[in-house]
Amino acid sequence: MAAYFIAQYVVTDPAGYRAYQQGAGPTLAKHGAEVVSFDVAAETIEGKPPGPQTVIIKFATTAAAKAWYNSPEYQAVVGKRLAASNGFAVISQSMHTG
Repeated sequence: MAAYFIAQYVVTDPAGYRAYQQGAGPTLAKHGAEVVSFDVAAETIEGKPPGPQTVIIKFATTAAAKAWYNSPEYQAVVGKRLAASNGFAVISQSMHTG
């Protein structure tokens, strides 16, 4: 069952965030990830999100998403995003119908 890494945040340090992007991008292909959406101005229709930037990355399974997130390559750069933004991230499974 597919799983999605979904992050929503506001970037507080653009230079630091660019450094994160340069390091994080190459880690995705190794884990079979697909960037579904990268929106710097997502429209909020309910609630109060931390910021307008929304990223959705698709993985084949929850295990694959966690393997990417916990990989040494990604862990080496994720701190740059955390230092350069305020927000949250979740892993969500797709609905199984059938």
